[in-house]
Amino acid sequence: MGVFVIASYHPKPGKDYELLEVVRDHIPILRRQKLITDRPAHIMRSKSGSIIEVFEWKSEQAVADAHKNPEVLKLWDRFNACCEYGKLKDVAELNEMFPHFEPVEF
Repeated sequence: MGVFVIASYHPKPGKDYELLEVVRDHIPILRRQKLITDRPAHIMRSKSGSIIEVFEWKSEQAVADAHKNPEVLKLWDRFNACCEYGKLKDVAELNEMFPHFEPVEF
């Protein structure tokens, strides 16, 4: 059974473009490693500049496998260099009844 995740990435100062590059590469790498489903991922930007990403892992085991996968670990190093991971509760829009976000397209 799949597992949906909603991730929030806040760019470090001056790293907005670099973060978008990593996010652009994220889903294709996870798919090549056969860790996520074929469902479309959704990527959006909050008013504060945080990037919100929604995708589906194939399983809890796939999540665990990602933590040992060399390609994924390299990708996560890139994330660490350009962003801080955020909590959804800190995204201002989520305090609204129906939050709106700017779509991010590659």
